[in-house]
Amino acid sequence: MFLLAGGVARFTSLGPAVAATIWMVGLVVTGAPVVWRTTKGIVGGRFAADLVASLAIVAAVSLREPLAGLVIVLMQTGGEALERYAEGRASDAVRALEEAAPRVAHRVTGARVEDVVTDAVDVGDTLLVRPGELVPCDAMVIEGRSHVDVSRLTGEPLPITAEPGTRLMSGTANGEGTLTVRALAVAQESQYAHIVALVRSAQASKAPLQRLADRYAVWFTPITLAACGVVYALTRDPVRLLAVLVVATPCPLILATPIAIIGGINRAARRHIIIRNGAALERLADVRIAIFDKTGTLTIGRPQVSEVTTAPGLDARAVLRLAGAVEQASSHLLARTLVDAAQEAGISLPAARHVTESAGRGVTGDVDGHRVTVGARSLVFEHHPGSAPVFAELERENGLRAYVAVDDRAAGIVNYADRVRPELQAALAELPRLGIERTMLLSGDHASNARAVARIAGIHEVEGDLLPEDKVAAVQQLVAAGNRVLMVGDGTNDAPALSSATVGIAMVSHGGGITAEAADVVVLADDLRCVPEAMRIGRRTMRIARESIWVGLGLSGVAMIAAAFGLIVPAVGAVLQEVIDVAVIFNALRASR
Repeated sequence: MFLLAGGVARFTSLGPAVAATIWMVGLVVTGAPVVWRTTKGIVGGRFAADLVASLAIVAAVSLREPLAGLVIVLMQTGGEALERYAEGRASDAVRALEEAAPRVAHRVTGARVEDVVTDAVDVGDTLLVRPGELVPCDAMVIEGRSHVDVSRLTGEPLPITAEPGTRLMSGTANGEGTLTVRALAVAQESQYAHIVALVRSAQASKAPLQRLADRYAVWFTPITLAACGVVYALTRDPVRLLAVLVVATPCPLILATPIAIIGGINRAARRHIIIRNGAALERLADVRIAIFDKTGTLTIGRPQVSEVTTAPGLDARAVLRLAGAVEQASSHLLARTLVDAAQEAGISLPAARHVTESAGRGVTGDVDGHRVTVGARSLVFEHHPGSAPVFAELERENGLRAYVAVDDRAAGIVNYADRVRPELQAALAELPRLGIERTMLLSGDHASNARAVARIAGIHEVEGDLLPEDKVAAVQQLVAAGNRVLMVGDGTNDAPALSSATVGIAMVSHGGGITAEAADVVVLADDLRCVPEAMRIGRRTMRIARESIWVGLGLSGVAMIAAAFGLIVPAVGAVLQEVIDVAVIFNALRASR
């Protein structure tokens, strides 16, 4: 606005004197904050790219060359604005995690059930956990039976069966049955609160990134100051000194990186990859170690029908048809999975009649004149006692399964398992070409399951049975050794490790929550190939930023030599610097294409 107002005055009847006054006032008003921020940074030990710009502003005021100074202010503050835009919003990981924590517990006192805040629960209290609710604190089941989803905390894809004697962690989600539990720890000392503390600690300890521009400024600024000193020593001409400062102002450093980063962030967004800020994109270009969670990251993350073992005389389609018919009436996760498997196989499911469901155990109903039971072994044996001998022959290895009996005969066993992503091997094959030197698998699931997935993925470094703090310790150890670490996960148990890594990528196609908040990069698409795509965008963006910086600094160097020989005056130098800036901007914009 000051530049425009002065320009109007200069080319109207107000004249050059009024224009110079407007520009000088504008230079003082807008330049003072820039110089002040630079001074504070230097006092704080930050040697940044804006030092030369601040010197040029001070020199322009001293030598009464306000037009050149205002152009420098415009470029400096414009670059800062672009950087702030590229930085994006800060992650609210801890706040989001605390808001998602269980808030209310149902305490049982005699025959009365009262609602209390979780902080009021004491060790030994008896609590009621209703279907669909989160377990408010670490507890042990003393009555009831249900399935509990523990994937958010441990990474295990399959729900566990909760029955008397089962220990449950706070923050796990109860399924279809009501449970009575005894509190083993107060809420602030339970597993969920421990994860909150881990995320807070990880974020506080994450080292700040030195901007790309500041890394170049470490050597460019001293060279510029030395050149200015030589020019003044030889010519004793302060105007020529200002001309050198003006053309040497590192606008390419100030502009190239944020413009390229904004372009890279926008390009990633078009591919359903949300990169939170410019620092994340810079770090993404330099990672050398990739660590993956298993459940929901390398695998689908949901139990699916893996095999149907049938009794003699029956085939899998027949068993799926009868089982799927009665399971249509159940809302249980495994029931929906079985129905989906039958429909995907092209099986038309008939309607079942007289269906009854036993909470946490299974369903029984009539299908085409046959009595069909699907569920736990105990329920099937209760309704079809004659099926036990055949089931004993059909049972193989341990795992999650549903038994199917028809008219007191064993019909088959439906086995469930989590499956690896179909794009897994293609995605991991790209990583070495993108600079990844080591690939690791860290999982909260059982070690045997983790090793099985690692074999399919071709990952040789694998650990299982890990708690969230174990993942954090492994990541922090690698980072402390100077490694640039990429962590990819999808569950609440991964949030602290995502915060600790050089770059954390969250796979959130099924709902992100705290995991998305703790990560630097959020993948919205349910496709693991987005991870190498994000790395590819990061590497290309930073390559373009460096190219822009080198081109801009090269042109500025040539202009400095011309200014040193008196061939460029400060005002012309400011215009010339603008031309260089436009060239840099156009090159940096390639990152968005």
